[in-house]
Amino acid sequence: MARIRSIRGLDDRHHLTLVCQDFAQLGRYAYVANRVFRAIKAATPGSYTFILPATKEVPRILQHPGKKTVGVRIPRHVVTRALLAELGEPLVSSTLLLPEQDEPLTQGWEIADQIGHAVDAVIDCGDCGTEPTTVIDFSLDEPEILRRGAGDPSVFE
Repeated sequence: MARIRSIRGLDDRHHLTLVCQDFAQLGRYAYVANRVFRAIKAATPGSYTFILPATKEVPRILQHPGKKTVGVRIPRHVVTRALLAELGEPLVSSTLLLPEQDEPLTQGWEIADQIGHAVDAVIDCGDCGTEPTTVIDFSLDEPEILRRGAGDPSVFE
């Protein structure tokens, strides 16, 4: 997490996301009420990040300090899903938007050129797109759309 924050130029208040393989893994790190489960199940895998109450499995450094929540997602990308299946645990993630840049890096060759010296490996699996995920906060009574992105937010409105 420190390396991600250093590369992106982020402080400790910036929230990172747990990228999970499936609902079984997601359920280890976030409490999911029945009504929320149905909504998330219908939208995943996909381009959504969900803010949910964190379980005790989530290190404090990954939780929102006041709300005790965590951002989680189940991606659609086949390479990411295969990596998660092989690891058997979630990955910590953040959009790769470098300081002073307007667009995130999405091409493997470009990532290797710009920050290859600062990471252990770059997996080039083609363009991942530049639009970030749609972020929905389910930690309150009603879902709140915090960011509109690649996922269709209308299913949560």
